Amino acid sequence: MSEQALSQPCADQDQIAWIRIASVFLPLANPISDAKVLTGRQKPMTEIAMLFVEIESKDGHRGLGFSYSKRAGGPGQFAHAKEIAPALIGENPSDIQKLWTKLCWAGASVGRSGLSTQAIGAFDVALWDMKAKRAGLSLARLLGAQRDSVRCYNTSGGFLHTPLDQLMKNTDLSREKGIGGIKLKVGQPNSAIDIERVSTVRRHLGDDFPLMVDANQQWDRPTAQRMCRKFEEYNLVWIEEPLDCYDAEGHAALAAAFDTPIATGEMLTSVAEHAEFINKRGADFLMPDAPRVGGITPFLKIASMAEHAGLMLAPHFAMELHVHLAATYPTEPWVEHFEWLEPLFNERLETRDGRMLVPTRPGLGLSLSDRVAGWTAQHVEIGQRA
Repeated sequence: MSEQALSQPCADQDQIAWIRIASVFLPLANPISDAKVLTGRQKPMTEIAMLFVEIESKDGHRGLGFSYSKRAGGPGQFAHAKEIAPALIGENPSDIQKLWTKLCWAGASVGRSGLSTQAIGAFDVALWDMKAKRAGLSLARLLGAQRDSVRCYNTSGGFLHTPLDQLMKNTDLSREKGIGGIKLKVGQPNSAIDIERVSTVRRHLGDDFPLMVDANQQWDRPTAQRMCRKFEEYNLVWIEEPLDCYDAEGHAALAAAFDTPIATGEMLTSVAEHAEFINKRGADFLMPDAPRVGGITPFLKIASMAEHAGLMLAPHFAMELHVHLAATYPTEPWVEHFEWLEPLFNERLETRDGRMLVPTRPGLGLSLSDRVAGWTAQHVEIGQRA
């Protein structure tokens, strides 16, 4: 390359000019209950609080990102996002790692995990969406896709509030839609009910169809030992969150003791928290949630550590985002199928032969539906549109 070429200024001098932040409450058709409801820790879930961020640059490029909260935290995420958003105005949208750090330090006094990083996640996803769109690539292709489809399993049909006869119908509907696995919620105060539901569904599905269970942190260590032992005979893909989400040592002991893999990680909200589980071998399947850990930037760090440790990957919830991220993981992952967020978007993900197809549209391949306006509780605009 000539000295003249080296001396030319960088052509990418774009700047973030405008940001719109919206707090949206998505109603659920039916109240949702898992083990935390039956044990009195939480109330049934009736809505999901979404945090949407739209970013536009001086050159007219746009990106859409989101984060979310269940049962509580939505207004807090919106308030934090509103406070830190001005730090992005005038910055180059391509400098995503730099901007993540800047947003983190803008709210450093409230920490680098939990609600604060979940608010950052919506900005981070929007910036990656913009970057992929600028390149004319899907997010998966921009990051380096390993595959064009990902194994997927359904969770929404297997909650504890679902009667057993309806549970069976739901499994059939999932298979008819081309979904490749079924997850059941467990953690009943009466463990015999868990065994009955799991054994009935296993017989219905056959011995080899992928089946998972999720206890949502409801067991203590002795109970988890007993239940994991009982579940060994059902050829499960994994047993999820048998213990408190921060009990890395307890999860590691279960992973070492049983043939059935242990899965956890969805409730962790930072790279550091995931690193502890990885270092202690607290999971066979790691389940990071990109919006919860602060977006795509920290998710990629977690995935890299998990790969190095030889762990399997199964990102939690938000399939519209995680199908792209899972497609980049070297070993075959799983993506969780939840149709709950579908009313928010104009596009739909396709499932076929047990797999979820990775969208080929630029960026995330998502646009907000007209219905979002009616569910918007508050919004704010910062800066000026190009």
